[in-house]
Amino acid sequence: MPAPVLDTIDLQLLNLLQTDASLTNQALAARVHISPPTCLRRIKRLHEAGLIERELAILNLDRLASVIGPGLCAMAEITLDRQDQAALEAFEQRVLREDAVQQCYRVSPGPDFCLVVHARDMPDYLALTQRLFTADANVRNVKSFFSIKRSKFGARVPLPSSL
Repeated sequence: MPAPVLDTIDLQLLNLLQTDASLTNQALAARVHISPPTCLRRIKRLHEAGLIERELAILNLDRLASVIGPGLCAMAEITLDRQDQAALEAFEQRVLREDAVQQCYRVSPGPDFCLVVHARDMPDYLALTQRLFTADANVRNVKSFFSIKRSKFGARVPLPSSL
């Protein structure tokens, strides 16, 4: 599939959607000064081109903790014994199946992967580590860091204002 051609309006729409995906089509159209039908067509094209992967809600962890409990957030550095393509992809595939793993990055240099994991509590995290790390003979080292406070969270990709 060829790379989509973007213009200033597309970039503005992508920036607005990254900030607040709940904006109505009418609100988006007004902000970028185009008609609502044109806006809808453009957003559909951006989805079809794969530039918008999905839309989601970011939950307020502090408020949610008062309802369901605080939970546990960990960042884990994973080093594998073998780093051939098949071994890296096999680890990624196992991680993709785990709902608790929120983010997975293949990194270099240093560890092979960095994961962001959310678990109900320490026993839940221990069960996850047994499934993902201990049971895998190719995992050489795991280093976990536990979050005590989330100061910032974002998924915004910096985009130019025009091309």
